[in-house]
Amino acid sequence: MPEPALRILKDIFGYDSFRGRQSEVIERVAGGGDALVLMPTGGGKSLCFQVPALLRSGLAVVVSPLIALMDDQVATLGELGVAAVALNSTLTAQAQREIAQQIQRGEIKMLYLAPERLVQPRMLNFLQGLEIALFAIDEAHCVSQWGHDFRPEYLQLGQLAELFPTVPRIALTATADTRTREEIVERLHLQNAERFLSSFDRPNIFYRIVAKEQQRKQLQAFLAERKGDAGIVYCLSRKKVEEVAAFLVAQGHPALPYHAGLPYELRAQHQKRFLNEEGLIMVATIAFGMGIDKPNVRFVAHLDLPKSLEAYYQETGRAGRDGLPADAWMAYGLQDVLMLKQMLQKSDGDERHKRVEQHKLDAMLALCEQIRCRRQALLAYFDEDLPQPCGHCDNCVDGVQTWDATEPARQALSAIYRSGQRYGVGHLLDVLLGRENERVRSLGHQHLAVFGVGKALGESEWRSLFRQLVARGLADVDLEGYGGLRLSESCRPLLRGEVSLQVRRDLKPQHTAKSSSSAASQLVRAEEREQWEALRALRRKLAEEHGVPPYVIFPDATLLEMLRSQPDSLPAMGQVSGVGARKLERYGAAFLAVLGGEAPAPKVVADIRHELISLARAGMTPTQIAGQLDCSEKNVYVLLAEAIGRQQLSLEQALDLPAELLGEIQDAFLDGEAELPTAAALAEQFSGRVVDGVLYCVRAALQAELEV
Repeated sequence: MPEPALRILKDIFGYDSFRGRQSEVIERVAGGGDALVLMPTGGGKSLCFQVPALLRSGLAVVVSPLIALMDDQVATLGELGVAAVALNSTLTAQAQREIAQQIQRGEIKMLYLAPERLVQPRMLNFLQGLEIALFAIDEAHCVSQWGHDFRPEYLQLGQLAELFPTVPRIALTATADTRTREEIVERLHLQNAERFLSSFDRPNIFYRIVAKEQQRKQLQAFLAERKGDAGIVYCLSRKKVEEVAAFLVAQGHPALPYHAGLPYELRAQHQKRFLNEEGLIMVATIAFGMGIDKPNVRFVAHLDLPKSLEAYYQETGRAGRDGLPADAWMAYGLQDVLMLKQMLQKSDGDERHKRVEQHKLDAMLALCEQIRCRRQALLAYFDEDLPQPCGHCDNCVDGVQTWDATEPARQALSAIYRSGQRYGVGHLLDVLLGRENERVRSLGHQHLAVFGVGKALGESEWRSLFRQLVARGLADVDLEGYGGLRLSESCRPLLRGEVSLQVRRDLKPQHTAKSSSSAASQLVRAEEREQWEALRALRRKLAEEHGVPPYVIFPDATLLEMLRSQPDSLPAMGQVSGVGARKLERYGAAFLAVLGGEAPAPKVVADIRHELISLARAGMTPTQIAGQLDCSEKNVYVLLAEAIGRQQLSLEQALDLPAELLGEIQDAFLDGEAELPTAAALAEQFSGRVVDGVLYCVRAALQAELEV
């Protein structure tokens, strides 16, 4: 990888090396080529277009489907010192005009647009008058008419190939099977694009699927191990979202509802709270999710069955984007299957479309009833082979018990047939278990040959068996009648005795205790907890000051590395993954203070900035200011540098340096044609002559002069 790309990666984003196929993608796009990138959520897709955008001259245009997603990335880039804006419907006409003028003056590097806005003739004409570095089409699977996230406006993005033939285009998605990949290539005119297919595996996610019994109690038990963790609970209906959110709040969990039926302002408020606050649980329909870039979502729970493996993969993929341990948990029952089959039958679309959707649902059901490693089955759906079981899903950890259900299955199928193929599981259970209640007697079903033949099994075992018969396609739902069960063609060999049937035995909750504790709760050891919470408190305070979500300051993974590596100087802090030059200058000293045991650090940053400026203007040295404010010199220098950068202080007011030494430091920063080197890069050269904080102040002054 060329040196400029690595320098951008380290100086701006704070990382030492690229991951996976990032470097190949960046080299391709930076060189002017098109690319189709499939990379799992949390795999670093954004860097694949952000780094080439910074390497190439001109404006980078990023197509994004949701305002929340745009705002999140713009905020993150702003904290990194990259000039990025989003043009969307939330802005006033005046604000939009000002952004257009900034773009024309070359002051903006990255422009985020919704597809609807980009394809407007006026916008296309505007862009044709500019130098465009690249087009990045994020969430490119939205182009697929077979997908659950289809956005018709994406179909018009193919015209970029004709209107901007020399501008490289990169399409990115985390979810696309073979069919969807071909649709993306065809509809976006990416026939000459190089394809970069990364592994779909998310090894940090623990997958668990349980039989739905008392789902609220099951959810409560799951959440009991995850106090303080942020998570998402998905439900199929708006009503259920409201009920579950209210239930969780009553149980003492900080939960918020989110669905398309809520007023826009309330949805936006709830989403903002979820992004900005620690430990919130969002109870939502699938209306919530695509725009969520929050890296420290520690769990995703499903109380209803997703319609497809694509949906399941994408929704569970919102957990653990930071690469740290996370959980994907789902409670699933027969009623889920019946409801989705009914919804599918009643949906719009021709028979071909319904067959495709049925195939997707069947694949989802197969994962639920899977008796081998769930991760192997999930990846196989995306044409990826995992040679060995993962060891990190419920089937691998708990083991799967199966039993020979050949004879009970025949009895169940016979009960369906002999009762007229029109009754649901509740009535069929009454018949098999010999319950002579009023309904059974009124129908005369106590006289059926199968009445009472199933007493060897309990009700929960029968429910499990019926669920698996439907999931395997041996029984089906009568969607044209009353929603009862009926036989399918594929059950004939079983009824004739030509095949046997092995099914999984649902484990009771106590049998899964060994793996029920939160993977995420193991992140921080007990002896680290106090310092971990202090780091999070400082991050929260800084986030409030800067008006950004906490993870934009530093994600959990970066805080965890700080905690473990215990840097004791600014250069050492600069080596922590995720601490780039700008963040080091802005926040490095404050986090060093917390690591050094100085509890007042958040207060220093938040409350005494004006006092510090006054003391510096009065002629006090950094050492004297530190004594006056009862804080470390490191904190004083970082705040002085910030004030100099904002032109609230001159360099002479902040520092009392000999002119010759000051000139030598300035020359060292200006020695070269590229951008100013970081202060950390010059620390060794001036070691023993000045403290690191002096370098930060000098660099801030030079940077302010260059930006005028």
